[in-house]
Amino acid sequence: MLTGIRYAGRMALMACALLAASCSPSTNTSTEPRTEFSIGWSIYAGWMPWPYAQQAGIVKKWADKYGLKINIVQVNDYVESVNQYTAGKLDGVTVANMDALTIPAAGGKDTSAIIVGDYSNGNDGVMLKGADTLAAIKGRQVYLAELSVSHYLLARGLSSVGMALKDVKTVNTSDADIVGAFATPEATAAVAWNPQLSVMKATKSAKMVFSSADIPGEILDLLVVDTATLKANPNLGKALAGIWYETTALMQRQDAEGKAARAAMAKLAGAKPEMFDSQLSTTYLYTDPKAAVAATSAPALITTMTRVRDFSFSKGLFGQGAKSADAVGMSFPGNKTLGDANHVTLRFDASYMQMAADGKL
Repeated sequence: MLTGIRYAGRMALMACALLAASCSPSTNTSTEPRTEFSIGWSIYAGWMPWPYAQQAGIVKKWADKYGLKINIVQVNDYVESVNQYTAGKLDGVTVANMDALTIPAAGGKDTSAIIVGDYSNGNDGVMLKGADTLAAIKGRQVYLAELSVSHYLLARGLSSVGMALKDVKTVNTSDADIVGAFATPEATAAVAWNPQLSVMKATKSAKMVFSSADIPGEILDLLVVDTATLKANPNLGKALAGIWYETTALMQRQDAEGKAARAAMAKLAGAKPEMFDSQLSTTYLYTDPKAAVAATSAPALITTMTRVRDFSFSKGLFGQGAKSADAVGMSFPGNKTLGDANHVTLRFDASYMQMAADGKL
């Protein structure tokens, strides 16, 4: 399982978020320059370039260029990887935008998103039985992992047809149980992610009526780094950007080397090459740094993060002490801010992607 592992622990992660605002992360970060760093990752199609880059020597190449040692550390559980980063045990981690906001940032850990790596472009979807339009969902019980990206996707879908979450009844269902639940006669609506989603599509009379492809760029996957560490060690950001763009350029190639790279990534993920390629087909990878900079600098990102933070606050994910959705400040390229400008803890920093685009790494 690829995307399933990525999202499998969101319920536990969201539970942690309820406590995050009242708990100061125990960090070992320092404003002093260092030469060794650890970056955490967990299995997900859009994050497999990192372990492959380590295996192929690309990490060492870029680390050596800047006199650094970079450890690409696998954490088997997505939740645990984000928690380890928040606790200061990792200098950076691969994480979804919603979780970067509700876990480290909401918990007070100043975090910089230096690489916008991809967005879900059909990996997440709303399924209905006996209907082919989303409007038919009104009044139904909807099986999904509550407080997860599926919950967010449902809210966005409902708003697109003039409805709200109050127009349906959600049934909390884990990713491990969602396929079985949807197979029962009483279940006529569900929200899921791949690979479970692909299995559910084969259910008789079932149709996907809304997906993340309908809200492109909203379910983002990032590489984030502790801001203080990055400020003291800017070469870390340069090396990480170099690693990412060299590796993703290679995996996009349709020659033997590109195919071999993708096959190696599939193996690292415990999947067959065809399954990995299927996951990639619904994952929009930002392999061009110019495109990544444009997406990070566009007003649409602020709109997206406004929606994400409003949803997160409405579900209590900023903690009991948060009085409004503005409680957690975010910054964007061009000195733009969202929320509390005096308490910015999530920064979208396009500078390293820009260096890659300009050939200045």
